[in-house]
Formats: sequence, structure tokens, C-alpha cells
Amino acid sequence: MPDISPILRKGAILSVDPATGVPLGKILLQYNPDSITRSLKPQSVGDQPDHTEILRLKGPPIETIKCDAEIDATDLLAQGDANTLAYGIQPQLSALELLVYPSSGVLIANEVLSLLGTIEILPMESALTLFAWSRNRITPVRITGMEITEEAFDPQLNPIRAKVTLNMRVLNVNDVGFLTPAGALYMTYQIGQETMAQLA
Repeated sequence: MPDISPILRKGAILSVDPATGVPLGKILLQYNPDSITRSLKPQSVGDQPDHTEILRLKGPPIETIKCDAEIDATDLLAQGDANTLAYGIQPQLSALELLVYPSSGVLIANEVLSLLGTIEILPMESALTLFAWSRNRITPVRITGMEITEEAFDPQLNPIRAKVTLNMRVLNVNDVGFLTPAGALYMTYQIGQETMAQLA
């Protein structure tokens, strides 16, 4: 499991190698969102199960998460941060956006191999994305949508304030299997939910 010690009071998006679980990068949410919308859709046996299957579930629910994050360069500009003075918040926005891109290296390698006729093109794998919302709520997610509203710019037209809306689907063991880093993280998340429920 990735080290989350710096992420105790802020939410974060983490990027992890899907095969090894090794952290690749993290994006701390500058300001914690005022609210997060979570939706859970039970995985029942069917639309109209008979009376012997009415209480059966096929697996964990399909859980979706929506949150709005704000990114603002004001503090870093006041501190004279060189990157922020040169680029505004473009590095942070780029880090978020790249969560939904295949890497340029993979794109180029696949194109070269396809021109040589040596591979059948398969969909490219991205890094595993984790949504961290406190020490007890870290879950693997797939980003299903991202909307970025840039609201203010410096004299070079670099963005210095933006709102980012993230739509995410929690990846459970039905999606990723048990014997993967993502599966282990999901089970830790679900067991944490069960532990919390016992305190109610």
C-alpha cells in the first residue's frame, strides 16, 4: 500500500503502477472540497429475481464519487515560487489531466510496432489511480470524467485559478480481481467500511 503519511488532512489523487503497486506520483488537493457526492448501485442478481434470490448479491455495489477541487496559485505566487511564476497552475492541471492519457512513450512504441507489423494493437493500460480521502478511505478508481474551468490568468495567460470536477468509479474486486494491488486496496477499503459500521 502506498505511503500516505503526507496525506492526513488533505484529499489526494495518487498514481500507482498497476502491476507492482509502486507509487508513481501524487496530486494533493489544495483545498479539501466542501462536499463529495457518492452513489452506490447494488449488484443484485437480476431486475426481477425470484423469491429464492431476492436477497442475493453478485458482488460489491457499483460506487461512483464526484468531487469539485479548487487549485489556486495565490499562495505560491506570494512566496515567489519559480515554477508558479513561470507556468501558473499548469503543472498541477497537467498532472491531473495525464491521469486519463496513455503515456507518449507507449503511443510511440505501439505506432512503431504496428508499422513493423509485429503486434496487434491492444487498448493501452494506464496507471492505477487511487482516491485518498483520509487514512481510512483510500480506494482504487477509474476517472470517468473530468471538467476543468480555468477562472483567472496571469499576464502570460497561464492559469492561476481553476475548478476541477472529478467523476470517478470505484474499482472493486469484480473489476480488478483479488490477486492484484488494486484488489488488495479495495478489500482494505471494504473491510474499513465494515469496521466503521460496527462503531455505529
